[in-house]
Amino acid sequence: MILSDFDLHNAIRDGRIGIKPFSKDTVRENGIDFRLAPEIAHHVNPGKGFVLDPTRQGHVDNAYRVQKRVREMVIEPYEQVLLSTHEKIKMPDDIVGFVELRSTWARHGLSMPPTIIDAGFEGNVTLEVVNNAPYGIKLRPMQGFAHIIFVKTSNRVRKPYAGKYLNQSGIRIPKKV
Repeated sequence: MILSDFDLHNAIRDGRIGIKPFSKDTVRENGIDFRLAPEIAHHVNPGKGFVLDPTRQGHVDNAYRVQKRVREMVIEPYEQVLLSTHEKIKMPDDIVGFVELRSTWARHGLSMPPTIIDAGFEGNVTLEVVNNAPYGIKLRPMQGFAHIIFVKTSNRVRKPYAGKYLNQSGIRIPKKV
């Protein structure tokens, strides 16, 4: 069951879903819009012939350059970056979230693979974004960017999320596989 605006207002008011900071105007018909934080992670180009080994943490740690407190972010043509939500979320053990790109951004050429916020997750949401357009696209902090659709599970989960991205603050680059 997808939660409606009525359900979402009640779940937030009752403290079942935590969103900080929360603004009532971000609640939509069947989800909540999240805004961009002032940071971006670009891939580092280590040179011709480099092959990233995702099982080696050193490779992963050196694959990104994170910029914080930026006033604007430019995603170059065909570039993939990591962004973060301004809002932190705290999910209960019986609701999951599906993160979607707001359609206006998709119409400009951006795409974002499916991201799921697991029951029990807490923290900022890291967004993987690709610019498919033949031109750069400028983003600014606090712009509405992602839309979260909340779905009630049929039962409470037995093991709420306790993975490596729990309590992340800002962009969290990938961990080794």
